[in-house]
Amino acid sequence: MRLLERVLTIVVVTVMSGLIIVPTAQVIMRGVFRLPFIGAEELTRFLLICLVFLSYPLVVGHGENIVMGELKAAMPKKARAIVNVAISVVAIAVTGFIGWVTASNITRNLANATPTLGIPFWIFLGATLFGFAAAALIHLLHLRKPPQADKNVAV
Repeated sequence: MRLLERVLTIVVVTVMSGLIIVPTAQVIMRGVFRLPFIGAEELTRFLLICLVFLSYPLVVGHGENIVMGELKAAMPKKARAIVNVAISVVAIAVTGFIGWVTASNITRNLANATPTLGIPFWIFLGATLFGFAAAALIHLLHLRKPPQADKNVAV
């Protein structure tokens, strides 16, 4: 599992690098060379979507989701345990459903592509499908031991 996490981290860092390089290249191309970088906006949007959804399983895997630490800290220990399991069950249902909807949208639109660069729709939404499907799997694994440590960040 550690190897998969490392590979995904490398992919996310690479996408993030691309998200920095593409707009920078566009500014340099237009400002210095007076040449258009056709499709830079679409590629930047694509990289941003990929960054968000590819990094989502990493966030879930580390238990860094947004939690209401103060509210949970005020609960009795048994209620807190029930809430943690309920959060995992609901998260499995929601991420699984969104993954299923994304997969069905991809299969219905296999012939479509983005307008400027012609990125196939299945590639464009593939990061979304991967992110939600992987998050559902990680939430399922977390049912054994929910990672929602009571992180109270109040100062």
